[in-house]
Amino acid sequence: MNEGAKVITLLGIPFNVGNCLSGLAAAIIVFLLVFVFSRNIQMKPKGKQNALEWLIDFTNNIVKANIPDEQARNYQLFSFTLFVLIFISNQIGLMIQFSVGDVTYLKSPTASPMTTLTLALLVMVLADFCGVTRFGFKGYFKNSYLSPMPALFPIELLEDFTNFLTLALRLYGNIFAGEVLLTTIRSMDKAGWLGTISSVPLEMIWQGFSVFIGSIQAYVFVTLTMVYISQKVEKE
Repeated sequence: MNEGAKVITLLGIPFNVGNCLSGLAAAIIVFLLVFVFSRNIQMKPKGKQNALEWLIDFTNNIVKANIPDEQARNYQLFSFTLFVLIFISNQIGLMIQFSVGDVTYLKSPTASPMTTLTLALLVMVLADFCGVTRFGFKGYFKNSYLSPMPALFPIELLEDFTNFLTLALRLYGNIFAGEVLLTTIRSMDKAGWLGTISSVPLEMIWQGFSVFIGSIQAYVFVTLTMVYISQKVEKE
């Protein structure tokens, strides 16, 4: 798997072009899919509308399982958007990888640690923001770090940090490892006709398994996101 990266600097901030293009591609695909699936809404759903409503119910149930009913509706749209974005981001690299020289411009965005760390940071900041909004800063701080006893404050801080790291690295590790193995299987073509014959069924099997892994990882990420938010918006 290519490790090169093209970095440009804008206003003193470095940007990885491959990560930006991959993330943009995932966002565009998500928008187009939801836009197409939500056209011609009917009272009796069928086809595309059925699939969209099933997915909305699925993500809504994730929220309801972790957050009280009076708060759950505030996070349903967020959980749906996050799930679809991560699912699509996990699958892009299975369909296409575009490279020029040693620089990869299009791959699964979540195969980059910077993307998953950014998503995890977004989740943790949002969870803290929701806690402050619900209880005020003083109430949030007491509920999140001083309950059930102030002596646990260092442990609670450490838990927040480890939650951030594990949320990001779990997703990155699974998707990156899948793409590395897929690239390795594709490289078997260089071993001649026998390698080509062997690589085709292996690639098909691994792509199917990777779709399953990508789905599970999207589900796990959204579920843990709702768990972390619930810890900040529910009284201990």
